[in-house]
Amino acid sequence: MAGRYADVIIEISHEKVDRPFCYKIPQELAGAVYPGVRVHVPFGKGNQDKTGYVVELADETDYPAEKLKTITSVDEKGISVESSQIQIAYWLKRQYGSTMITALKTVLPVKQKLKRLEKKKVTLKLGREQLPEVIRQCESRRQSARVRVLQALAQEEILPYDLIRQKLNVTAAALQSMEKQGYLKIESEPYYRNPVRPVETADKRVPLTETQRHIIEDVMQDYRAGVPRTYLVHGVTGSGKTEVYIGIIEQMVSMGKQAIVLIPEIALTYQTLLRFYKRFGDRVSVMNSTLSMGEKYDQTERARQGLIDVIIGPRSALFTPFPDLGVIIVDEEHESSYKSESMPKYHARETAVQIASMHGASVVLGSATPSLEAYSRARQGEYKLYQMMERQGAGRLPEVYTIDLREELKQGNRSVFSRKLQELMRQRLERQEQIILFLNRRGYAGFVSCRACGHVMKCPHCDVSLSEHRNGMLVCHYCGYEEPKKRKCPVCGSNYLMGFKAGTEQIEEAVHRQFPEARVLRMDADTTRTKESYEKILSAFADRKADILVGTQMIVKGHDFPNVTLVGVLAADLSLNQNDYRAGERTFQLLTQAAGRAGRGRIPGEVVIQTYQPEHYSIVYAARQDYEGFYEEEMAYRDLMQYPPAAHLLAVLITSGRQEQGEELCRKMTDLVKEKADALRSGGNTLRPTQAACEDGLHVIGPAEATIGKINDLYRHVFYVRHKDYQALVEVKDQLEQFCREQEGKNQTVQYDFDPMNTY
Repeated sequence: MAGRYADVIIEISHEKVDRPFCYKIPQELAGAVYPGVRVHVPFGKGNQDKTGYVVELADETDYPAEKLKTITSVDEKGISVESSQIQIAYWLKRQYGSTMITALKTVLPVKQKLKRLEKKKVTLKLGREQLPEVIRQCESRRQSARVRVLQALAQEEILPYDLIRQKLNVTAAALQSMEKQGYLKIESEPYYRNPVRPVETADKRVPLTETQRHIIEDVMQDYRAGVPRTYLVHGVTGSGKTEVYIGIIEQMVSMGKQAIVLIPEIALTYQTLLRFYKRFGDRVSVMNSTLSMGEKYDQTERARQGLIDVIIGPRSALFTPFPDLGVIIVDEEHESSYKSESMPKYHARETAVQIASMHGASVVLGSATPSLEAYSRARQGEYKLYQMMERQGAGRLPEVYTIDLREELKQGNRSVFSRKLQELMRQRLERQEQIILFLNRRGYAGFVSCRACGHVMKCPHCDVSLSEHRNGMLVCHYCGYEEPKKRKCPVCGSNYLMGFKAGTEQIEEAVHRQFPEARVLRMDADTTRTKESYEKILSAFADRKADILVGTQMIVKGHDFPNVTLVGVLAADLSLNQNDYRAGERTFQLLTQAAGRAGRGRIPGEVVIQTYQPEHYSIVYAARQDYEGFYEEEMAYRDLMQYPPAAHLLAVLITSGRQEQGEELCRKMTDLVKEKADALRSGGNTLRPTQAACEDGLHVIGPAEATIGKINDLYRHVFYVRHKDYQALVEVKDQLEQFCREQEGKNQTVQYDFDPMNTY
């Protein structure tokens, strides 16, 4: 599309410049400027050189042409944004709140072009009859390097350039000279970095059940009929959901389509990749934060050129630029990690549905414990629901024991392991079966406090306690601040400064003390910092090089270890006692997923849930593996309190360098929304919402200081807006954004979070 003018989004994440600016396209750049290209432009009073993205071209403009500035150049190193990516970026900005440039950066897997790697090869050009004579001539001239090269090429006519340089010790100049003389030819071909290592294990296909075949055929029948939908596969742990995903993708690939498979944790990449690689070979790749920038760039290019069919990864893999997308799989769709923690705070589930609608693709959501949002939509007919209530093959759901830790303490057991768990662990170690011990906390201690005066060691930059690690350091898990553990209380000077020890390191130590013969691996945020640490720990456990795996949430999500016959949940209450309306749902999901790791092979499994609240409904239903029962009870609470999915919730978080400024802005914004709510109730139409929105009304909660009032020396204030109509909240967000653009405050930011996964 040609044009004389271009609308450019400037690469500045600030509300005041969050709009396109019109620029003239110089004659020498005609044809090089198009929607999505990254350009350099003069910006502001000082005509500072800024980069931006072209979002639209036009032949006419409403601005006086003589006042318009001219695009300086096209950024050759910049990644161009495709029109579909511009559309999804605008949708993210509108639905979740952010600047357009922030949304554009979100949908770009990589931001800059990187140098493509090349592989060189050396090919013999001499005929076989000429070769002996040329070798003799080189020998007579004592050109030993040339002799080595020609003798090697006599054995193999094509050799890698690097092999000749390194193994035969030949200089680049010597090879170039031989090429000029016509002895050989040096050729280059592009080479893509591939983070996936070849796997030689053969694919053992398990016969599909009737239910699995029905789901695959039903999804593909809808797709071929031109009516792709969103599907929810509710299957108990071990029921074979992954085989359903693979079956759907196989048929999509046979039609020339591509697939995105989202997984909630990087820790799941290794096992998931193995299963898909066995079926699709090197046509499958990964995209996650452990890849280098070069690897990310190459996977993006491979996808763009159709050189791979399947990409696997967490939330960000959703924006892989496939040319002909057929299906998006969202495995373990209930996981909170599918919600972005930075602006725009999008949810991968909703964004997947939007991207699929733009491509005419299907969306398959899968979980043993679906989110209440997904399950309620399936019940209402918005999603198509399938249920898989039996484990595949010989696997059976495990037997679950709920242990009351209050009774254990009364009977004198002060160990972190209940007597039942100790007994079952001993049995497993004797039978050489494997054990998983799950604790929803990392590090060595939850917090460090003085037993004399009660003082808690806190981060000086954040309103949170410091956690003790085994290296003797106190660490803030929010900003990374560290300080050595003190011997005496800084307030009262007593020696009783101790940690509340309920971390994975302490559990590992307790296992070594009680079962010294056991081989133990620990997997948490501290042991998985390096690129291949996930793979090393999981493969070692899968190869039975350890008897017990101790870890946090990452070890209970989606892994399949056939020899694990015992799972111990050491502190079920840690997630239950969070100040969050989703605490019950999160606890039920964690316990059900943890229980699902046991008994996936031929040997039946057992699960021990240790808790101080065995009567809580989320623990009772998790022990029974009864999702329907939990859903009914939890939804009754959500309906009563009008929490998602019964209604929608918008959290508005204000962070400020000065407490009084943040407090004032939060109050002003809250008052603005309250005025709009009053106008609605009195018949005003300021927000122009739907009729249903007018009847139900807006509800404002706050303003208040956030639960953690300070992080990284920034003060945090929050208020909430509740409404049954999501679009009414989007309009509230739009008006608040307009209000903020008119404010003069500095060092203040406003974030919008729709249906937040955590309260602030």
